[in-house]
Amino acid sequence: MQIGFIGLGSMGAAMARNLVKASHDVRAWNRSKVAQDNVPGVILVDRAADAFEADAVFTMLSDDPAIREVILDAGLLASAQPGLIHVVTSTISVAFARELELLHQEAGLGYVSAPVLGRPNVAASGQLNILAAGKADAVAAVQPLLAHLSKKVWMLGEDPARANAAKLACNMMIAMAIEAMAEGVVLTESIGLDRADFFELILGALFSGRAYERYSAQITDRSFEPGFKAKLALKDMRLAIEASNEIGRTLPMLEAVRDGLGKAVSAGLGEKDWSIMADMTVRGGSSVAPSEDESEKKH
Repeated sequence: MQIGFIGLGSMGAAMARNLVKASHDVRAWNRSKVAQDNVPGVILVDRAADAFEADAVFTMLSDDPAIREVILDAGLLASAQPGLIHVVTSTISVAFARELELLHQEAGLGYVSAPVLGRPNVAASGQLNILAAGKADAVAAVQPLLAHLSKKVWMLGEDPARANAAKLACNMMIAMAIEAMAEGVVLTESIGLDRADFFELILGALFSGRAYERYSAQITDRSFEPGFKAKLALKDMRLAIEASNEIGRTLPMLEAVRDGLGKAVSAGLGEKDWSIMADMTVRGGSSVAPSEDESEKKH
């Protein structure tokens, strides 16, 4: 199958490489120059329009405005061949997902929302969780491609916006878990309980699961090199608040983690992992880059 790919950041490059490994022809474009060595086997093209000369196109761009600029403002939907299926794997707003669905329908193109759960190393190993929603025929056509990228594709129905709402909710809940662990540390460290011992307790007795295991380790070691940057997490929290506003609801915990991430980004920590907001909570609203000794400390 001829596949186009737009957006070769750390996630997109890993996904494009896996499609090549599965013996697909992949033509890819990125807004900034990409070294061929980083995407062996991928055909790098000069224009986003060139990537749209395919049977299916994957988009992994940072946000709504990037997709609007690269895809919509450039008129790529109008010039695409009939029957092309566009798979948007980015985390975007629910409102924009609905707009994209309508615009693709008007252009006679297939549209699938397929945001992903996982970090770049997970993408590289082809073990993402993919949340997929769209018309049944479009999803079925790209499902074999999604299988090359994931350990599981979660089918969420024919309304593409469901996948986007689910992805925002997942990220929202991870942020809440990070903040909950940080606040637990504030209480327990105040009476001298080491955070490593506290986390051993909660992982063994109350909260097992990947998010708690990963982020408790980062909070313990004060290791905040980015897997998911705080500035991108803040964008996602804002999108989740937009979605809650659309239905006339206020979600207090969501607003709290949005504020926490906002403080981290305002403090110049937007390039750090989003778990940096836990360090700010523990420190009482401020955070500094961990020392080399702290970063390497093991518990």
